[in-house]
Amino acid sequence: MTAELHSRRSALVSGAAVAGTAAVALTACASGDSGSGQAAPKAGGKVIALAEVPVGQAKSAKTPDGQEVLVAQPSAGTVACFSAVCTHQGCTVNPPRNGQASCPCHGSVFDALTGAVKQGPASQPLPKVAVKIENGEIVTA
Repeated sequence: MTAELHSRRSALVSGAAVAGTAAVALTACASGDSGSGQAAPKAGGKVIALAEVPVGQAKSAKTPDGQEVLVAQPSAGTVACFSAVCTHQGCTVNPPRNGQASCPCHGSVFDALTGAVKQGPASQPLPKVAVKIENGEIVTA
């Protein structure tokens, strides 16, 4: 009977240790928004030609230093640029479709023209990337 009691106690202690480890892992996964974690790109680098971004739409692009971004032209001659890194857990969002960019990892959805969160779990908008129009090109500012 002592061996049986010892065996049950070992199983309970082991089970508690596994449950504790799982709780720590879940807490780490749900730790909240992580932000983009990327440095601002170097100023003056071409991102995309203005003509490649239709008015009222957004496109995926890369800065000269390789940073994934979304570039939008909400109205003619007005541009906005956002990091394409989801603020929830750091995955790269899918290219924009129907004015939205969705994260393939946890399902967050962002407005591709403003970077605003449309659906969580992300609670922070996509970080803005400073750009300007120069000679028909969208360049980092």
